[in-house]
Amino acid sequence: MKQFRLYLRFVKPYRWMVALTLLIGMLKFAIPLAVPLFLQYAVDDILLSNASQGERLSRLMQLVGISFVLFVVIRYPIEYFRQYFAQLTTSRILFDLRNKLYGHLQRLSLRFYQERKSGEIISRMINDVEQTKSIVETGMMNVWLDMFTLTIALGIMLHMNAWLTVLAVIILPFYGLAVVKLYRRLRTYARSRSAALADMQGYLNEHVVGIPVVKSFTLEKYEEKQFGAKNGKFLERALALTRWNALTNAIINTLTEVAPLIILFGGGYLVINNELTVGGFVAFYSYLDRMYTPLRRLVNASTELTQASASLERVMELLNEPQHVQDVKGAKELELSAGRIEFKDVSFRYRDETEDVLKRIDLVIEPGETVAFVGMSGGGKSSLISLLPRFYDIREGCIQIDGQDISQVTQHSLRSRIGMVLQDNILFSGSVRENIMLGNPDESEASMFEAARRANAHDFIMGLPNGYETEIGERGVKLSGGQKQRIAIARVFLKNPAILVLDEATSALDLESEHLIQESLQALTNDRTTLVVAHRLSTITHANQIIVIERGEIVERGTHESLMSMEGVYARLYNVQNL
Repeated sequence: MKQFRLYLRFVKPYRWMVALTLLIGMLKFAIPLAVPLFLQYAVDDILLSNASQGERLSRLMQLVGISFVLFVVIRYPIEYFRQYFAQLTTSRILFDLRNKLYGHLQRLSLRFYQERKSGEIISRMINDVEQTKSIVETGMMNVWLDMFTLTIALGIMLHMNAWLTVLAVIILPFYGLAVVKLYRRLRTYARSRSAALADMQGYLNEHVVGIPVVKSFTLEKYEEKQFGAKNGKFLERALALTRWNALTNAIINTLTEVAPLIILFGGGYLVINNELTVGGFVAFYSYLDRMYTPLRRLVNASTELTQASASLERVMELLNEPQHVQDVKGAKELELSAGRIEFKDVSFRYRDETEDVLKRIDLVIEPGETVAFVGMSGGGKSSLISLLPRFYDIREGCIQIDGQDISQVTQHSLRSRIGMVLQDNILFSGSVRENIMLGNPDESEASMFEAARRANAHDFIMGLPNGYETEIGERGVKLSGGQKQRIAIARVFLKNPAILVLDEATSALDLESEHLIQESLQALTNDRTTLVVAHRLSTITHANQIIVIERGEIVERGTHESLMSMEGVYARLYNVQNL
């Protein structure tokens, strides 16, 4: 119920459209209810009447004329607008829901994405959201229209013959019992199927991205087998749901066919005994279909709504995912004056149940300084710099920028002043221009060109087939590693941040690309407070401070010369690399 109440928030802005659709739908469903009455009139007053042939033909033509106007001229626009408004309403609601979900995903911390497969998230965003439309289309519209049709049909049938009506509804308690018994397990099967689909999509997304690894290790047959197992699991759960649906429909449809047999006997008996006209019997038998057709749809609606509720649970579970990093109440904008950074007794762990990856870090970075972090892999270097833009919240201590605690300022104002160049920068499918402009979408084209020149990227971009309009493919697959890195640096130049973070920005490049990128990085670090995580120690000998981190603790600090003279951890690492 809680999930349903949350979903109603997305329906509320369109409640008048839902009401209008219901009103038009009532007209649409009411018109066919006149058909049995027309049949009764045609049989009793035209076909079996004692009037002359001419008079009967005249009455028949009038009936057909009225029927044409009612069922063609009037019903056509009603049918059109009913379908249009129903689809418009559900489409708008799903549009709002997906936008809300995507906005929520933007605010979730990196921890969430590290614990979820991207394919699973996409499955909830696309497949499960699409399934929830049945809640509006079926649960809020069709169910009520079928109830309306059922009520009107029963009312007319009671007026025509109360005894036959009792015979017609005698089967309904068995209907109810079958629905209660059969639909208990349907929700479990539906949720299980959705989970298997999400798992398969997650696997597919991950392994399509990693196709170069598959080919380089000749794992094609192995991958087919692995995907076949995932696909088989989905098939198994889908068939379990299908079997239960088939069982449900078989039982329900069998029960439905019992009623016409009862009415055939009861109505025939009344006609033989002259207690019911032939036209009355034909009309009543037609109303039996008008009663059981919406009843079948109501049963099918139970199936749809059961599956939709399982999808709704998964959607709302995602929408209710807590934001581990949030702006505090009354958070202020970061006022950057110089760019002085201070870590005060900072301890951090990724999860409460794990050990600290950073322990009691004390560090001051003066404005305009370049500070390099070095050490063995897994020591905590990347974890430390990820705390500055507040990708994670620390456990103890505080981090200050120009005397302001970063936990007390807005995330947007904090991150807008920090530029990051990573070892594996993400580029998006689209043009070179679009990727550079992500640094600052409001900047001019001239500024974009200047940023590319300062990143040593302009010349190679102009050599591409369509220059800045060249499509680079998903994750920049059509570019080399050095080209991707220079575009990422151009993006940061365009952003023009006061604080710069470089996380092993050149460690995976060839010497020529590294030289070009080192030139652009040197220009980028001018007059900026810069934090560098370095793998190649020869690239950071110019740093104002070099911080050596091991097992989450600072073990050495100083300039290159002072650390070499200490002949400690840094000197050993530097000498090993030179050898």
